[in-house]
Amino acid sequence: MSTALCHTPNISHRLGQGANPQEIREAVKSDPAALETFERFKEHLAVNEIDIAMEKAVLGVPLTMDPKTERFVGNDKANEMLKRTFRAPFVIPENV
Repeated sequence: MSTALCHTPNISHRLGQGANPQEIREAVKSDPAALETFERFKEHLAVNEIDIAMEKAVLGVPLTMDPKTERFVGNDKANEMLKRTFRAPFVIPENV
């Protein structure tokens, strides 16, 4: 449970695509916190001489988790990334 906060954005990022600043701003404009985060991200990169108009940033896919099933709603690709296939004998049992 404690790693879900880390894994969820990583899955979103892996499923995302490169986008220009206008596309990102359009995608997050309805969420004030996300828009503020994007603007700070852009400023930080500019200070470090990285132009995201030239080097596209990845716009992750929106994910919603069903807390009862611990699965993403309506995203099979994201759900496939929730578990790995381990090689024997290093297998983690379903019920611990």
